[in-house]
Amino acid sequence: MTTPDHTPADETRAAGAPVEEATPAPVPQSAVADAAPTPAPQAEVEADAAVSPAPQAEVEAPSGPIVAETEWGRVDAGGAVSVREGEQWRVVGEYPDGSPEEALAYYRRKYDDLALRVRTLEQRHLRGGASASDLRGQARRLKDEVTGAAAVGDLVGLADRLDALTGTLAEASAEEAAAQRAAVDEAIAHRTSIVERVEELAARDPRSVQWKQAMADLNAAFEEWQQHQQTGPRLPKSTAQALWKRFRDARGTVERHRRAFFAELDEAHKTARDLKTRIVERAEALAPRGEDGIPAYRALLDEWKAAGRAGRKADDALWARFKAAGDALYSARAERDAAEQAESAPRIEARKALLEEAKAVAETADLTKARQLLTSIQRRWDEVGRIFPRDTERALDDQLRKIEQDLRAREDVDWKRNNPETKARANEATRQLQEAIDRLEKELADAQAKGDAKGEAEAREALEARRSWLSAIGG
Repeated sequence: MTTPDHTPADETRAAGAPVEEATPAPVPQSAVADAAPTPAPQAEVEADAAVSPAPQAEVEAPSGPIVAETEWGRVDAGGAVSVREGEQWRVVGEYPDGSPEEALAYYRRKYDDLALRVRTLEQRHLRGGASASDLRGQARRLKDEVTGAAAVGDLVGLADRLDALTGTLAEASAEEAAAQRAAVDEAIAHRTSIVERVEELAARDPRSVQWKQAMADLNAAFEEWQQHQQTGPRLPKSTAQALWKRFRDARGTVERHRRAFFAELDEAHKTARDLKTRIVERAEALAPRGEDGIPAYRALLDEWKAAGRAGRKADDALWARFKAAGDALYSARAERDAAEQAESAPRIEARKALLEEAKAVAETADLTKARQLLTSIQRRWDEVGRIFPRDTERALDDQLRKIEQDLRAREDVDWKRNNPETKARANEATRQLQEAIDRLEKELADAQAKGDAKGEAEAREALEARRSWLSAIGG
């Protein structure tokens, strides 16, 4: 998962426009063999001839009478072929072994090839999609080939069309360059954002990182980087290399932190694994003690919890052994509990029968007899003995305790009612309230006789209050 350090993958992407072949320059007449059976071969053009205009052939007068002529070309009696450029004629070559018509047709085909290439460039520009800068370069090179070409046709017209196309492409190239710069700026910002995400990940405390998610984020960032390299515009080499260096360094930091974290974690797991192994061995050694080993097992459980994690696989295996050791101890207790519960079954039935008998306590109006009955039941209750499980014993005790509390409440009410001291206080309060009532009844009658509405209302209110008090104390 690496990209070469010296450059990102897409920075070496080649330009897509094809390079047009240069058209050979015309051959001087002196170079043509007298008995050449075919048109004289054109001289090979050096590689850099496409970027500098070919020298204009000298304008020559025909060596003999004109034997054939068209709008753009002519052939003299010596087989020399000329092309008209404006008002002048220029010799483009010789065709001594063929007819004048064949000579003109040969050089016309040369022109047609050039015209086809000009038309192709114009159509590519109109269709769009091709780089205006690339098309402009091709138009310039083709213009150099058209100038002084060994061909018969409207070469001046072709040159004018190429000049017009070059001018149009110049404007399009400027717009294209501006768009390219904007695209490059956006691509730099995008790639910088990827780098910053990885740098932020590298700056985190390794102990707080969720490494599974962190590595997924790192891989996603690298895939995004590669995708952007393949589909985005080409960045300046220095910028691309600087961003890649930041990405590579941040990714290296993340991976180094991860290795260090897991090395430390592995050491901690090893320590915990060794400690828990010893705890398990001590727990397994408690098996002969049976139920008596449970307190020691609980202490070992506390040690287990404090030992830390040993890794999921090791923890699961060690815990299975530790739990099995505890299950052996608790199974001994379970066996004892089962035996005690079996022994408690008749005792439970005995106490339930006593509870049925105790229901008569609440139904007995004579409190003395009710207390005697409850005391007898309580004595027999204790004689039954302990019951297991303890929850069942507590539930039965609670039912008997409720009966006892109800009886005590009845006894408290009876004692308060029949206590001589309480009775004396109640009688005195009754006497005082009765005297107050008699007095208020007389005041009420006097107020009514006098027609004193206010006095009547006050006396009536006070009288009602005393009567309610008297009723409350049972007078």
